[in-house]
Amino acid sequence: MLVAFIAKDRSQGLALRMETRPAHIAFLERLNAEGKLTFAGPFLDSEGKPDGSLVVVNAGSLDEAKAMLAEDPYAKAGLFEFTDFRAWNWAFNRPDGLAP
Repeated sequence: MLVAFIAKDRSQGLALRMETRPAHIAFLERLNAEGKLTFAGPFLDSEGKPDGSLVVVNAGSLDEAKAMLAEDPYAKAGLFEFTDFRAWNWAFNRPDGLAP
């Protein structure tokens, strides 16, 4: 199942985001190599600076996705003010080969 992880950074979190970014990128690269990462990227504020995250993973369950993303260095560093996990269905423009 696809699970969307939606997060809003805490106030004044940009410095922590930038400091933690190399470890976060390595984490996403590992998920990608394992075939678990569907796509990911930051939300941007009105000035074009990152202020949140959207990460979609392929997991066996919602609980598995939560456990997987709890290992994200951003989460471990306390970057997020708000998080949500939602089962998600890719209805349009789904890449070939992606399981429904």
